Amino acid sequence: MPFVYSDRYFAEFGEHIFPVEKYRLVYQELKKRGVPDSEFHEPQEAGREDLLLVHTPAYLDDLENLRWTQRTMFSELPLTREIVALFKLAAGGTTLAAELATKEGYAVHIGGGFHHAFAAKAEGFCYINDLAVAAKKYLQQTPRGRVLVVDLDLHQGNGTAKIFQGEHRVFTFSMHQKDLYPVKETSDLDMHLPAGIEDEEYLELLDRAFEKIRKKFSPSLILYQAGADPFHQDQLGSLNLSKNGLRERDLRVYEFARQQKAALVVTLGGGYAYNTQDTVDIHVTTCWEAYQFFS
Repeated sequence: MPFVYSDRYFAEFGEHIFPVEKYRLVYQELKKRGVPDSEFHEPQEAGREDLLLVHTPAYLDDLENLRWTQRTMFSELPLTREIVALFKLAAGGTTLAAELATKEGYAVHIGGGFHHAFAAKAEGFCYINDLAVAAKKYLQQTPRGRVLVVDLDLHQGNGTAKIFQGEHRVFTFSMHQKDLYPVKETSDLDMHLPAGIEDEEYLELLDRAFEKIRKKFSPSLILYQAGADPFHQDQLGSLNLSKNGLRERDLRVYEFARQQKAALVVTLGGGYAYNTQDTVDIHVTTCWEAYQFFS
């Protein structure tokens, strides 16, 4: 099982709800569980050519020059060189994970999932949409490829949905809390969840969604956004999933990927539990279950 990770997955966010230290903590726990060094792959920053597959030149120029403009002002993060480098590295990481998954069948990126970034603007905690960059790069290299985005974050992947509207080779599926940020875009399949939904109903709806997708789309690559934030103790939402429910969610995605005979990339996405260790535990389970499932 290839993992993509870098010790450079850190930047100073100041007093911020995003626990950027989680990447290092997930990596350390996987090492403790016996994942060998040979399974971890170091990414490089995505180059401008790859970023231009998704983002506009003017927006990338704003990021490069740290300009606070109409294109960058909707970010909820500081705009520093260190933070921009982190997002470029995350885009390189998801792209590398897609390349590894194409060869090996699956890969986990201990990072990524910045699905709110649009082609020409930042939004939320996202400056660069690594999922979109990886998908576009894959399609550039695999013209007959077909990409399914399975976004099970608390929040809709609005940037990803908008970027791929009208692109028949990409099917976007987002299952998220309805009455919550962001302003919704239209995915190929959206499931808007009510507050308070629990494990059993959530998993039933996920099964139904996969049945719908089977009838509409056959992917060669699946990008799975495995957000930890549907957890019942998350600060930003009010879904009511348990850690075991999230584990079952992951296993359903892995089984679906196996049935579809599609390469699979996992990204970690969001997670803002009151206790950061809960977020880390959920992410570790996502990674560990993939490691065991596909080994």
